[in-house]
Amino acid sequence: MTEKDHEHLATELGAAVSLLMRQMRAASPHGELSPTQRAVIGRIDTDGEATIADLARAERVRPQSMRLTVGGLEERGVLARRPHPTDGRQVVFSLTEEGRRLLAVVRQAKHNWLAMAIADRLTPEEQRTLETATELMRRLMSP
Repeated sequence: MTEKDHEHLATELGAAVSLLMRQMRAASPHGELSPTQRAVIGRIDTDGEATIADLARAERVRPQSMRLTVGGLEERGVLARRPHPTDGRQVVFSLTEEGRRLLAVVRQAKHNWLAMAIADRLTPEEQRTLETATELMRRLMSP
């Protein structure tokens, strides 16, 4: 492949992955969650409790914006706050049981949509090709 072919493939792959992610977000039964809210609860689930500043840095938003996002999740009972263990000026946020339940429902809906789309829209040969492409994508992201 030429450099131009590589650039074209990179553009097409990026666009396809972006479209896939949008479709998966749309499959969520909790469409009222914003992408930032989904990112916050996913990050806390993966990384553990966090401060507003931690979350703002991770999501590349201003702390004031993150404060609004976290406040909305806290009001819905998805996040709970407690004093920071070493800095009395801060608080840390963690997922509540409702937050874990909501995250599981959202993830399951996305998984179900994708599994059904693969089964319904792709031939067995295309499914094997997708399996190979998935392995290649993982290699692209490994150091």
